Parts: sequence; C-alpha cells; structure tokens
Amino acid sequence: MGAKQVVDPEKDFVPPDFTIKELRDCVPKHCFERDTLRSFSYVAYDMCGVAFLAFCASHIHLLPLALRAPAWVLYWVSQGIVATGLWVIAHECGHGAFSANRTVNHVTGWVLHSALLVPYYAWRHSHSQHHKNTNNLTRDEVFVPRTKSYRGLQDKPSTPAWMTDSIFEETPLYHLAMVTAQSLFGWPMYLYRNASGPKYSRGASHFNPSSVLFRAEQVGQIIISDIGLLLTIAVLTYSSWSFSPATVAFYYGVPYLMVNFWLVTITFLQHTDAAVPHYADDSWNFVRGALCTVDRDFGWILNTCLHHIQDSHVAHHVFSQMPHYHAIEATQHLKKKLGKYYRFDDTNFLVALYHNFKHCQFIEDTGSVLFFRNTSTPAN
Repeated sequence: MGAKQVVDPEKDFVPPDFTIKELRDCVPKHCFERDTLRSFSYVAYDMCGVAFLAFCASHIHLLPLALRAPAWVLYWVSQGIVATGLWVIAHECGHGAFSANRTVNHVTGWVLHSALLVPYYAWRHSHSQHHKNTNNLTRDEVFVPRTKSYRGLQDKPSTPAWMTDSIFEETPLYHLAMVTAQSLFGWPMYLYRNASGPKYSRGASHFNPSSVLFRAEQVGQIIISDIGLLLTIAVLTYSSWSFSPATVAFYYGVPYLMVNFWLVTITFLQHTDAAVPHYADDSWNFVRGALCTVDRDFGWILNTCLHHIQDSHVAHHVFSQMPHYHAIEATQHLKKKLGKYYRFDDTNFLVALYHNFKHCQFIEDTGSVLFFRNTSTPAN
C-alpha cells in the first residue's frame, strides 16, 4: 500500500464473507465495556495538555527574538495534535462509545465539539450514515470517489492506482499544493457544503437545519449544534476584543487549522488507498464496507495523542461503540481472524498522503467492485 505498493491488490480479489457475529465472537467481551470514569480521564489528560501548551505559549515573548518564530510553530503543531485528541474523544461520544449513559455522551460531545467549531449533532448524523454505508458507491457520505466521466476523463487512460507511473509525469508542486489545500480547508468545506460527499447532497450544509442531510425530527438537534458554535464564536470574538485578533489567531486560529489537517489526513488515508475497493449495491454489505479501511502507524507519540484513531480504525468501523482504549487489543484479534482482509500500512503518513492523493483520482463508471484509477502512464 501507499508509496511502497508493488503487488496488484485487484488480482484474484474476492469480497470477504464474514458475518458481524463471527467478528464479534473473536474479540474478548471486555473490549466492548465502556467505563465513563476512564473515558473522562482522557478528557482531563487532553485538557491538561491544552492548558499546559497555552501556558508555555504565553511565555514565548520572553525568548530571544530568533527563537520566537520556531517556538510558535512548535506550539501550533503540538496544540493541534492535542486538540485533535479532544476531537477524537468527542467523536467517540457521537458513537456512544464514551459512556453507556446517552446523556453523558451527548453533553460531553456537544461541549468538546462546539469548542472546536464542530456542529456536534449535525456531524453525528451524517457520520452515522457513513458508518452504515461505508464504501457503498451510492450511499456513503464522505470521500465518495468521483467517476471517470464526472471528472471528464473519458478519453484518458485508466491506470490502476497501485502502479508506479513514469517519472516524466511527476508534477510535485501541483499535487503538493492541492493536498495541502485539502488538508487545511477540506474539513470546514465538508461541513459548509458537504465537499467529498455523495452527489445528492453536494452543496448541503451541516449548519442548515433544513438541509437535505437531515430528517425533520432532527431539526431541533441541528439548532442546538448551531447554538454551540455561536457560543464558541462569541467567546472568540470577546477574546479578540479583550486581547487582540492576532492573539486569538495565534492561540486558537492556527491550531484550529492544524486540527483540520489531522482530521482530513487521518480520514483520507483511512479510506483512500489503491488496495481499498468500493462496492455497488449488488455486492455491498455492512461487513464488507466496514473492512474497507486501512490501519496506519503514525509512530508511538502520534498514535497515543490521537487515541489510536488511525491505527485501530478497522476495529472502529466494525464495532463503532467500542471505546478507543480497547480498540488496539481488539485489533490484534481481528487481524488474526481477517487474515488477508486486514489492511495495514506503515508508510510514512506524509508520503502516503501525497502518493494516494496523486494516484487515487477516480473509479470507472460501471462495475460491481471498483478500485481507484488515474490517467498516468505506467513506468516500464
């Protein structure tokens, strides 16, 4: 997979036929237990990290002038990682994995996500549809691949994404600029106009209670989500007035962009890879869709700070109510059960991000099981 892919993942591919009961039975029962106190300990852990980093940043002005810029960069990167950890906890709340108590889940998730400018209930509803329909070509809700005709490439070649292309077709600056834009601004664009979503809902907003994304009975919750965002915006506005817009940008704005980077990078790499199939309705089922994801190792520090959202994502898609602190153990059991159907990639995530963005461009317009294609010329 990733930049190291040399084996044809499509050759002799047969969709898996596991049942959800088979997969659940291979995982120890304690892995499904939710401990509210333990879950809150991770919130406290991350909040302490946020506070500590902000405290350190408040002393950057005391450093020699030459060290201030590097110190701010270090703060932005570190705070973005820790804040993404909080985002992951709120994400667990949306799945009901944080606590067995529904109210605890929703209140905690609403507070944490609102603080990160995420419409908690709105995102929760669309994300639930993603989990129910993962890699279904007509019903998935995010990172839905565009077809060859949609991209206007009917007269171009269709090269499997796993193949290495000619060095003469390298356009690194263009692809680097595009993947950077996607990573920093893809998340707010998804919330604002459902970018990367399915055809029926492109342009739909997660902030609009009457959006096609939501049912009539969900309108009240969407309004509550918007209220949470307005409260956060009010705090940021007051802080800008009390301190300065630059202060808010340095302490909150740039780390917010870093959170965007991690969210898009993580989710893009989980579901976009040459080895990951997409299914038409006639060949899709829940388990097949849930297994269309890739576990990736970002290194011990990032794996820990991001609560293993990227290196236990297969387990998360199969069992979305499983808390993250059991997911790594569950992954080991799933790996044994799934065999060749378990996907893992230890390619450096930045290399994989660039490579997969460049090579996974579209899918064919017809077919029951489809893999990514591009228009490059394969290397000899």
